[in-house]
Amino acid sequence: MSSKEKRYTVAGTDINEVKRLNQQSGLSYNEVKALLAAKYLNSKNERN
Repeated sequence: MSSKEKRYTVAGTDINEVKRLNQQSGLSYNEVKALLAAKYLNSKNERN
């Protein structure tokens, strides 16, 4: 299947369009959690 062919879910959603839009969005939930955890640990270590 070439990358130009459209792939749709049963409900009619364009899979490639969803993937493209997801790449343009901000941080994921897990990325935000990891970032907050790292900042918390860094601030905790600086106090000690």
